[in-house]
Amino acid sequence: MILFDSHCHIDDPCFEQDMDAVFERARNAGVLAMTIAGVNADMALKAIEIAARYDNVITAVGIHPHDAAHCAPDILDGLICLAKENDCVKAWGETGLDFNRMFSPQKDQEACLKAQLAIAGELDLPLIFHERDSMGRFYEIVKSEGPASRKGVVHCFSGTRKEMFQYLDLGYHIGITGILTIQKRGRLLRELAPLIPEDRILIETDAPYLTPAPQKNKVRRNEPAFVASVPDSPWPGSGTRPRRPGYYISTIPTGFSAQILPDLLHLIFGHQFCRLLFPGRPKTAQTW
Repeated sequence: MILFDSHCHIDDPCFEQDMDAVFERARNAGVLAMTIAGVNADMALKAIEIAARYDNVITAVGIHPHDAAHCAPDILDGLICLAKENDCVKAWGETGLDFNRMFSPQKDQEACLKAQLAIAGELDLPLIFHERDSMGRFYEIVKSEGPASRKGVVHCFSGTRKEMFQYLDLGYHIGITGILTIQKRGRLLRELAPLIPEDRILIETDAPYLTPAPQKNKVRRNEPAFVASVPDSPWPGSGTRPRRPGYYISTIPTGFSAQILPDLLHLIFGHQFCRLLFPGRPKTAQTW
């Protein structure tokens, strides 16, 4: 089994004391590679440093909506330089809207998102989106101002059926986290996940957050090694797991190795690369 953690934050300070062990556990769990998503300029630098120390780590740079109040032109210029100067940077984000906690005012979040959509388009980088409780505003902005290439993923999806198909119809991927394994919080997500086309779904840990079951009953901190639990754990309420659990990287090119790491995000967003193998699931996006 070969796995790819499409979104994590192992640049978080909580990993500083046992980083080597975290990577060893990930390898032992079959996690071939991972993406460290950016949240601000300081963490982007740290993620790039981690990618220089460990094999098969790719990074994204961007300003999280929580930090949008500090999204100044010079900060964005610095991130553009990082993206151009570091081969490990394969995506832009995470960026988006979060009206749940409102750590930054709505007007700042929207301005920051629009600026980053333009930058990602200019650099031709896939986007990693964060959306929470934006009441349709995120979709409006991305639909009207998103790059024409429509490369990217709505990470940690927690929206409605309507929203999910709106994002799919735009051409974006859907990111699924350990929320899927949580009894009450993951109920709707478990209903929607089988409807996502097999070539449009990614799994992620969002580590150190959102620890999946069964690990959440033992440890608080999530990590890339736990990504297999997203599809493989018995689903609450059923006592069983999908007949053919997956979200596995299913078309590894010949010769794929730690020394020859292809542009994973290009492959994922360009081809049928990472699949959820539920029987009878759709192969193309439906309209809601």
